[in-house]
Amino acid sequence: MTLELTLQGGDVLRPGGLERGGEIAIAGGLVSETASGRAADLTGYLVLPGIVDLHGDGFERHLAPRRGAMKQMAEGVVAAEAELAANGITTAVLAQFYSWEGGLRGPEFAGQVFEGIKTVRSSVVTDLLPQLRFEIHMLEDYAGLAAKVAEWQVPYVVLNDHLPHERLAQGKKPPRLTGQALKAGRNPDVHWQMLKDMHARRAEVPGRLDALCRELTVLDVRLGSHDDQTAEDRAVWRGRGARIAEFPETLEAAEAARDAGDPVILGSPNVVRGGSHKGNASAVELIAMGLCDALASDYHYPSPRRAALMLERSGLMDLSGAWRLVSDGPAQVLGLTDRGRLETGKRADIVVLNKETQRVAATLSGGRVSYMSGDVAARFLA
Repeated sequence: MTLELTLQGGDVLRPGGLERGGEIAIAGGLVSETASGRAADLTGYLVLPGIVDLHGDGFERHLAPRRGAMKQMAEGVVAAEAELAANGITTAVLAQFYSWEGGLRGPEFAGQVFEGIKTVRSSVVTDLLPQLRFEIHMLEDYAGLAAKVAEWQVPYVVLNDHLPHERLAQGKKPPRLTGQALKAGRNPDVHWQMLKDMHARRAEVPGRLDALCRELTVLDVRLGSHDDQTAEDRAVWRGRGARIAEFPETLEAAEAARDAGDPVILGSPNVVRGGSHKGNASAVELIAMGLCDALASDYHYPSPRRAALMLERSGLMDLSGAWRLVSDGPAQVLGLTDRGRLETGKRADIVVLNKETQRVAATLSGGRVSYMSGDVAARFLA
């Protein structure tokens, strides 16, 4: 059941800018043109479009808080959805690895995660979308992968390469190899040999990738690349139909994406931290240069809200421009034209922030309450 409400007195972020002491009506899960239902006084609050998170893997802590501790995957997804809602996220892409790293990133665990999402997504309020992050050197897994993507109802696939090629080419073991192997349940020597074998067969990867991308494109799956470093990287991925540039590591790669009209996703923790924890291109600098279409939570769900507000406080952008990076921008990248803006006929995806603390007070997704806390509840219930 969706609410029929008219939210009054709050500062409402409309497509044309901030409407102070404004009014927004909700009916049938959508933003309504005329006042509807009873009124709720939100004086002292900001009323903003719900956050659309393009890429987040912070849900892992809910699905496997300790190794082997979480047997009911659906319960973990429900717990993750509660955290998403508490951070103003109304549409969430849950980015799950399918990787040689094993453990929480292994193929078996990925299958359990996607089945868990399928089980609960119709019963939770936040719109949950699965993303498959496929490690491209897993040559034995290409056969049948597109069929699995269809079975798991995955609309978005990102193609990753986290093999430490430089060290492997030098015959050097990568740092933390033993710990990584033990987490995957492998003998470290077996793990080391597996890495060397995948690196040795790297010449086979491009042809297999070309075929896989064609299969996924037929299924209308959105494709993206991860951590592009050069303009050539971006051109190669674009040629395969992977138009989304997820977390480009350099200015060169981001500029190449923008020049070709490929959407660029950056990590909001990069903005909050003031730079990349890996020493890559600064998200703030790329944003200042107009090289960002959307900010994603990456590994930290509070960061999209915090990043947008920090961009406004810094004077780099006004609130409309900054908030667009976490709402309308990502919605456009995903082709979700029914959300991301507070205008008549769009989904009533709304986050209410306390103006003084800038914390999330309430979240509504499709006109349904997914989160509410503190004094604002009395305003809705009065």
